[in-house]
Amino acid sequence: MRFPLIPREEKFFDMFVADARNMLGAARLLEQFFGNYDDRERIASQLRDAEHSGDQISHEIGHKLESTFVTPFDREDIHALISRLDDIVDFIEEIADTCILYNIDEPTPTAREQAGIITRQCEQLTEGLDKLRGFKGLEQHWIEVHRLENEGDRIARQAVAELFKHGQDPLTVIKWKDVYALLEKAIDACEDAANVLERIVVKHA
Repeated sequence: MRFPLIPREEKFFDMFVADARNMLGAARLLEQFFGNYDDRERIASQLRDAEHSGDQISHEIGHKLESTFVTPFDREDIHALISRLDDIVDFIEEIADTCILYNIDEPTPTAREQAGIITRQCEQLTEGLDKLRGFKGLEQHWIEVHRLENEGDRIARQAVAELFKHGQDPLTVIKWKDVYALLEKAIDACEDAANVLERIVVKHA
């Protein structure tokens, strides 16, 4: 009896895309969170749902990995890819939860700007994962993710510097320093995912 190995391989790509779309949905929810801050509790709840959905997809990919003899690319890269996508959603969810936990009254323009960068990075990653099946045409996407990371890094440095410039309440400074750090971690996690994509494609070039 011959086992249908190719359909099993193809299924991985579909699952990666599902994971990426869940990640992108979470990023867009974070933008809504900062854009409709009066509705933050409801949106934070939706983000927790997205985090659970991402965990479920990751578990499904893990189970598929255990039961598949021939995988579309190295198992360690599959693990790395789903881990990085998980990290992105985890940080996004933590950002919203931290804002609520810290009882932050309103978002800063910087927070909104950083959330927009995360969304744009996630869009690039999702478009790249849509093309991963053919291992071609992804370079433009990881290059843009890296460019956005540099932009986010510059904005984050300026924002932290501003916190200490105007004699703000120390507690406010601490709160926003933590939130900005989480936003930066999410942006860096997107770059980490782009690095995994690049490594996969280079190996199959």
